Amino acid sequence: MFKKIIKGGQRKHSKSDSTDASLYGSGPNSNAVAAPSRNSDVPMAPPPMATVEPLPLFRDVPVSDRQNLFMRKLQICCFQFDFSDTLKSAREKEIKRQTLLELVDLIQSGSGKIMERCQEEMIKMIGVNIFRCLPPASHENTGQEVTDPEEDEGYLEPSWPHLQIVYELLLRYIVSSDTDTKVAKRFIDHSFVLKLLDLFDSEDHREREFLKTILHRIYGKFMVHRPFIRKAINNIFYRFIYETERHSGIGELLEILGSIINGFALPMKEEHKLFLVRALIPLHKPKPVGVYHQQLSYCIIQFVEKDYKLADTVIRGLLKYWPLTNCQKELLFLGELEEVLEAAQSAEFQRCVVPLFRQIARCLNSPHFQNWVNNDFDAQLLSACDISPLTFHVAERALFLWNNEHIVSLIAQNRQAILPIIFEALEKNIRSHWNQAIHGLTANVKKMFMEMDAELFDDCHRQFEEKEARAQEVEEQREMTWKKLVDAAAHRGEDNMVTV
Repeated sequence: MFKKIIKGGQRKHSKSDSTDASLYGSGPNSNAVAAPSRNSDVPMAPPPMATVEPLPLFRDVPVSDRQNLFMRKLQICCFQFDFSDTLKSAREKEIKRQTLLELVDLIQSGSGKIMERCQEEMIKMIGVNIFRCLPPASHENTGQEVTDPEEDEGYLEPSWPHLQIVYELLLRYIVSSDTDTKVAKRFIDHSFVLKLLDLFDSEDHREREFLKTILHRIYGKFMVHRPFIRKAINNIFYRFIYETERHSGIGELLEILGSIINGFALPMKEEHKLFLVRALIPLHKPKPVGVYHQQLSYCIIQFVEKDYKLADTVIRGLLKYWPLTNCQKELLFLGELEEVLEAAQSAEFQRCVVPLFRQIARCLNSPHFQNWVNNDFDAQLLSACDISPLTFHVAERALFLWNNEHIVSLIAQNRQAILPIIFEALEKNIRSHWNQAIHGLTANVKKMFMEMDAELFDDCHRQFEEKEARAQEVEEQREMTWKKLVDAAAHRGEDNMVTV
């Protein structure tokens, strides 16, 4: 319904077009109040409105008044209300909501370009509404650890019915084909982008979803902002990793980065490789990694698939931050490790094979086992690891690596280095692990090595038995030494006895 309002462009204007285009300050018969200069199409700002009163629709006023009406509607949308009380100023809130919806329809109609001054005032109005101090996070009030946002609804912004329309207006403005980036970048500048990024810490997941879409669109449309956006996200990650370990929007930011990384050109810039090493890999360190691990793993795998030579860097990074006491995180790491190894080539695999299989050997002997799912967070971990929700086991997940044909081929090529490292772990599982499923999987892995290289297997078995024999001798010697000490102490005690 707003096509006549925003009709514009460079084509020859008809008589009717010349009046309808006046909202945008174009057309020979524009009635804008302005100085007769090159900026003669800039509307004058109307005086501030003291109260919120309904304004007529654009189609109900003369063409000459429409640009002034546009500016007055923006003023209505700048009014702030208390949304904690739904009954307070209900009439004024509804007027503002209807005005916002009308502006969204105007932008979405896409029939022409909005005047620069109108664009500037509109972005200012959007900033007035969305840029605000976020309420304290729930963990700041209770002192609790950050929990998975999927577990419950979490905090919901009371003003969301209005905020949602404001975000929709901003999104429609950015994606509109009529929005000239050369003009818009003066309003959507670095300061605006930084304030948007600050809002990612909102606990309302609905707001973060809108922010994710908007920032992604800004990155795609405003090429001049791309390096700045990447650097600003970097800084958020650094604060999260090394200072706070608390941020609500890490997952959403990683989703944006997943798309960005997917579009990196080859050969990859050194800047992007540094981002992997300094920001993405250290994101495995914080306690709440399970909340955003799926998005993080996707970004990591994108790097390795684009440049397989980065596999060694990623694997060593995973080993550096490998959890020592958190078995749920170990399951995540093992799942991610399998995906990285699937994209790795022989040369990169060979560089890290020794530290990698020392860690896998420790996982093989893990006693951890749980045959139920405690909560939704556990279910998310299992889903990320592609494990049955009925049971999960660190040792079992490590043994599943031998179900991957590509990983088995890499292991076969490097069996001379791998089997001596893990042979003892395999034997311990066979002899003493309490879980029967682990026994069966371990026996299958031993059989695979035996078929790969029987001579190597026998040699490792002989070395293991020799090591056990030496350990037994040491234990016997220790027991004999203790026995001698006990006997000597008893004899000395008898000599020193005082008879009364």
